[in-house]
Amino acid sequence: MEYESQMDCKMSVLLLFCLLLFSHSQIAAARVQRPGFLYTRTRGRCTPQFWSGRRETWPRMVPETSTVWKVFGSRTYERYSWDLTLAEATARNDEENAFGRLVKEASAALLNSYTRKGYPYRPWQVKTLLIQALVSEAAASSQAKRFLSANLACD
Repeated sequence: MEYESQMDCKMSVLLLFCLLLFSHSQIAAARVQRPGFLYTRTRGRCTPQFWSGRRETWPRMVPETSTVWKVFGSRTYERYSWDLTLAEATARNDEENAFGRLVKEASAALLNSYTRKGYPYRPWQVKTLLIQALVSEAAASSQAKRFLSANLACD
């Protein structure tokens, strides 16, 4: 009888250990699947937020310290500060400004065109489209939306 009691005790301990192990793995799996505490923002690998977070090495052709007017051309000098860098452009937060959205999305699009195979725009196209969109707020807004769509569709 004593032997059976010891076996029951060992089985209970083993069962308790298995339950704890299983529940711990379920909790760990739930942490991976659930969003953050209050708010999370998905940041694809091609968005301006991703590039401003500097989680990936920037292409050598356009280092983070490159200024917008040197990369996109002197026409941008009329709209943007002479010392605005690409890193600062991707981190912009002025969503109500069409030209601000344009430079933000175009900067990400340029980085994607250098680093992502299958990206719909080539670097020269991104530069040309940004320059062409500087003529009006409507053109800037429209082009910013097209760049945004390409950036969100990219993987």
